Amino acid sequence: MEDIVTVINHPLIAHKLTLMRRKNSSTQKFRSLLREVAHLLTYEITRDLELTTEIIETPLQEMEAPVLAGKKLCFVSILRAGNGLLEGMVDLMPSARVGHIGMYRDPDTLQAVEYYSKVPSDIEERRVIVVDPMLATGNSAIAALDHLKAKGATRLKFLCLLAAPEGVRNLHAAHPDVPIFTAALDEGLDEHAYIRPGLGDAGDRMYGTK
Repeated sequence: MEDIVTVINHPLIAHKLTLMRRKNSSTQKFRSLLREVAHLLTYEITRDLELTTEIIETPLQEMEAPVLAGKKLCFVSILRAGNGLLEGMVDLMPSARVGHIGMYRDPDTLQAVEYYSKVPSDIEERRVIVVDPMLATGNSAIAALDHLKAKGATRLKFLCLLAAPEGVRNLHAAHPDVPIFTAALDEGLDEHAYIRPGLGDAGDRMYGTK
Protein backbone atom coordinates (compact mmCIF):
# COMPACT_ATOMS: atom_id res chain seq x y z
CA MET A 1 0.00 0.00 0.00
CA GLU A 2 2.87 2.36 0.82
CA ASP A 3 4.03 2.26 -2.80
CA ILE A 4 0.76 3.73 -4.15
CA VAL A 5 -0.07 6.36 -1.51
CA THR A 6 2.02 8.97 0.31
CA VAL A 7 1.02 9.41 3.95
CA ILE A 8 2.21 12.86 5.01
CA ASN A 9 3.63 12.15 8.46
CA HIS A 10 4.08 15.27 10.56
CA PRO A 11 3.54 15.68 14.32
CA LEU A 12 1.38 18.78 13.90
CA ILE A 13 -0.83 17.08 11.31
CA ALA A 14 -1.21 13.99 13.50
CA HIS A 15 -2.12 16.07 16.57
CA LYS A 16 -4.63 18.28 14.77
CA LEU A 17 -6.20 15.28 13.08
CA THR A 18 -6.75 13.65 16.48
CA LEU A 19 -8.56 16.78 17.66
CA MET A 20 -10.74 16.66 14.56
CA ARG A 21 -11.60 12.99 15.09
CA ARG A 22 -13.03 13.65 18.56
CA LYS A 23 -16.81 13.49 18.28
CA ASN A 24 -17.31 16.40 20.71
CA SER A 25 -15.19 18.87 18.69
CA SER A 26 -17.40 21.82 17.74
CA THR A 27 -18.19 22.84 14.17
CA GLN A 28 -16.08 25.96 14.62
CA LYS A 29 -13.12 23.99 15.95
CA PHE A 30 -13.40 21.33 13.25
CA ARG A 31 -13.49 23.95 10.51
CA SER A 32 -10.53 25.83 11.97
CA LEU A 33 -8.45 22.68 12.36
CA LEU A 34 -9.22 21.55 8.82
CA ARG A 35 -7.97 24.87 7.50
CA GLU A 36 -4.78 24.59 9.57
CA VAL A 37 -4.13 21.03 8.40
CA ALA A 38 -4.68 22.16 4.81
CA HIS A 39 -1.82 24.64 5.20
CA LEU A 40 0.51 21.86 6.29
CA LEU A 41 -0.62 19.43 3.59
CA THR A 42 -0.19 22.07 0.89
CA TYR A 43 3.35 22.76 2.08
CA GLU A 44 4.21 19.08 1.61
CA ILE A 45 2.40 18.36 -1.65
CA THR A 46 3.99 21.35 -3.42
CA ARG A 47 7.60 20.41 -2.65
CA ASP A 48 8.27 19.57 -6.31
CA LEU A 49 7.13 22.88 -7.81
CA GLU A 50 9.61 24.26 -10.32
CA LEU A 51 11.53 27.45 -9.56
CA THR A 52 13.17 30.03 -11.73
CA THR A 53 14.97 33.22 -10.74
CA GLU A 54 14.54 36.94 -11.24
CA ILE A 55 16.57 39.99 -10.35
CA ILE A 56 15.17 41.93 -7.39
CA GLU A 57 16.38 44.68 -5.11
CA THR A 58 16.51 44.15 -1.37
CA PRO A 59 16.88 47.17 0.93
CA LEU A 60 20.64 46.57 0.71
CA GLN A 61 21.46 45.34 -2.77
CA GLU A 62 20.38 43.69 -6.01
CA MET A 63 20.22 39.89 -6.08
CA GLU A 64 19.05 36.94 -8.17
CA ALA A 65 16.17 35.39 -6.19
CA PRO A 66 14.01 32.25 -6.63
CA VAL A 67 10.37 32.51 -7.72
CA LEU A 68 7.82 29.93 -8.85
CA ALA A 69 8.04 29.09 -12.54
CA GLY A 70 5.30 28.56 -15.10
CA LYS A 71 1.55 28.93 -14.86
CA LYS A 72 -0.11 29.10 -11.47
CA LEU A 73 -1.37 25.91 -9.84
CA CYS A 74 -5.01 24.94 -10.06
CA PHE A 75 -6.82 23.52 -7.04
CA VAL A 76 -10.00 21.60 -7.83
CA SER A 77 -12.42 21.01 -4.97
CA ILE A 78 -14.88 18.12 -4.99
CA LEU A 79 -17.97 19.76 -3.52
CA ARG A 80 -19.00 20.29 -0.91
CA ALA A 81 -16.53 19.01 1.66
CA GLY A 82 -13.52 19.69 -0.53
CA ASN A 83 -13.97 23.41 0.14
CA GLY A 84 -12.74 22.93 3.71
CA LEU A 85 -9.31 21.89 2.43
CA LEU A 86 -9.48 24.33 -0.47
CA GLU A 87 -9.81 27.41 1.75
CA GLY A 88 -6.63 26.56 3.65
CA MET A 89 -4.74 25.81 0.46
CA VAL A 90 -5.71 29.16 -1.06
CA ASP A 91 -4.54 30.87 2.14
CA LEU A 92 -1.07 29.54 1.36
CA MET A 93 -1.20 30.09 -2.41
CA PRO A 94 -3.65 32.97 -3.03
CA SER A 95 -2.70 33.27 -6.70
CA ALA A 96 -3.72 29.69 -7.51
CA ARG A 97 -6.60 29.14 -9.90
CA VAL A 98 -9.61 27.29 -8.49
CA GLY A 99 -12.07 24.82 -9.98
CA HIS A 100 -15.09 23.03 -8.52
CA ILE A 101 -16.70 19.70 -9.33
CA GLY A 102 -20.00 18.89 -7.63
CA MET A 103 -20.47 15.22 -6.74
CA TYR A 104 -22.81 13.29 -4.50
CA ARG A 105 -22.80 9.59 -3.68
CA ASP A 106 -25.90 7.65 -4.66
CA PRO A 107 -26.94 5.93 -1.40
CA ASP A 108 -27.98 2.74 -3.18
CA THR A 109 -25.24 2.22 -5.76
CA LEU A 110 -22.49 4.21 -3.97
CA GLN A 111 -21.58 5.60 -7.38
CA ALA A 112 -20.68 9.27 -7.85
CA VAL A 113 -23.23 11.51 -9.56
CA GLU A 114 -21.94 14.78 -11.01
CA TYR A 115 -24.17 17.84 -10.76
CA TYR A 116 -21.77 20.77 -11.34
CA SER A 117 -18.42 21.57 -12.93
CA LYS A 118 -16.44 24.77 -13.43
CA VAL A 119 -12.69 24.68 -14.05
CA PRO A 120 -10.20 27.04 -15.75
CA SER A 121 -10.38 26.92 -19.54
CA ASP A 122 -6.61 26.39 -19.80
CA ILE A 123 -6.49 23.56 -17.26
CA GLU A 124 -4.48 21.42 -19.67
CA GLU A 125 -1.57 23.86 -19.18
CA ARG A 126 -1.59 23.73 -15.38
CA ARG A 127 -0.56 21.46 -12.55
CA VAL A 128 -3.78 20.38 -10.85
CA ILE A 129 -4.36 19.23 -7.27
CA VAL A 130 -7.78 17.64 -6.70
CA VAL A 131 -8.96 17.85 -3.08
CA ASP A 132 -11.59 15.99 -1.05
CA PRO A 133 -11.27 15.31 2.70
CA MET A 134 -12.33 11.65 2.46
CA LEU A 135 -11.15 8.93 0.06
CA ALA A 136 -13.60 6.16 0.91
CA THR A 137 -14.71 4.03 -2.07
CA GLY A 138 -12.78 6.30 -4.43
CA ASN A 139 -15.75 6.64 -6.79
CA SER A 140 -16.04 10.44 -6.50
CA ALA A 141 -12.31 10.94 -6.95
CA ILE A 142 -12.24 8.64 -9.98
CA ALA A 143 -15.18 10.46 -11.58
CA ALA A 144 -13.59 13.86 -10.91
CA LEU A 145 -10.28 12.77 -12.43
CA ASP A 146 -12.08 11.27 -15.44
CA HIS A 147 -13.76 14.64 -15.95
CA LEU A 148 -10.52 16.62 -15.64
CA LYS A 149 -8.63 14.35 -18.01
CA ALA A 150 -11.44 14.75 -20.54
CA LYS A 151 -10.84 18.51 -20.22
CA GLY A 152 -7.16 17.97 -21.08
CA ALA A 153 -5.51 17.94 -17.63
CA THR A 154 -2.43 15.72 -17.51
CA ARG A 155 -0.42 16.82 -14.46
CA LEU A 156 -2.67 15.73 -11.62
CA LYS A 157 -2.39 14.91 -7.93
CA PHE A 158 -5.06 13.88 -5.46
CA LEU A 159 -5.04 15.13 -1.85
CA CYS A 160 -7.27 14.00 1.01
CA LEU A 161 -7.39 14.15 4.77
CA LEU A 162 -8.29 10.49 5.39
CA ALA A 163 -8.10 7.49 3.09
CA ALA A 164 -9.34 3.92 3.27
CA PRO A 165 -7.26 1.15 1.66
CA GLU A 166 -10.21 0.27 -0.58
CA GLY A 167 -10.37 3.79 -1.96
CA VAL A 168 -6.62 3.98 -2.50
CA ARG A 169 -6.63 0.71 -4.45
CA ASN A 170 -9.63 1.71 -6.57
CA LEU A 171 -8.26 5.15 -7.38
CA HIS A 172 -4.83 3.78 -8.24
CA ALA A 173 -6.34 1.10 -10.47
CA ALA A 174 -8.37 3.69 -12.39
CA HIS A 175 -5.68 6.41 -12.51
CA PRO A 176 -2.25 4.88 -11.86
CA ASP A 177 -0.59 8.06 -13.12
CA VAL A 178 -2.12 10.25 -10.38
CA PRO A 179 -0.14 10.37 -7.10
CA ILE A 180 -2.28 10.07 -3.95
CA PHE A 181 -1.46 12.05 -0.79
CA THR A 182 -3.22 11.76 2.56
CA ALA A 183 -2.76 12.73 6.20
CA ALA A 184 -3.78 9.25 7.42
CA LEU A 185 -4.58 5.80 6.08
CA ASP A 186 -7.37 4.33 8.20
CA GLU A 187 -8.44 0.71 8.77
CA GLY A 188 -11.11 0.39 6.09
CA LEU A 189 -14.77 0.84 5.18
CA ASP A 190 -17.83 -0.35 7.08
CA GLU A 191 -20.99 -1.81 5.51
CA HIS A 192 -22.20 1.71 4.67
CA ALA A 193 -18.89 2.63 2.97
CA TYR A 194 -17.86 5.02 5.76
CA ILE A 195 -14.20 5.20 6.73
CA ARG A 196 -13.42 3.58 10.10
CA PRO A 197 -12.35 4.81 12.59
CA GLY A 198 -12.68 7.97 10.52
CA LEU A 199 -14.12 11.24 11.77
CA GLY A 200 -17.71 11.08 10.54
CA ASP A 201 -19.03 12.99 7.55
CA ALA A 202 -16.53 15.80 6.91
CA GLY A 203 -19.10 18.03 5.21
CA ASP A 204 -21.63 17.68 8.03
CA ARG A 205 -19.00 18.35 10.67
CA MET A 206 -17.61 21.34 8.79
CA TYR A 207 -20.96 22.98 8.10
CA GLY A 208 -22.95 21.80 11.13
CA THR A 209 -25.47 19.82 9.09
CA LYS A 210 -26.86 16.31 9.52
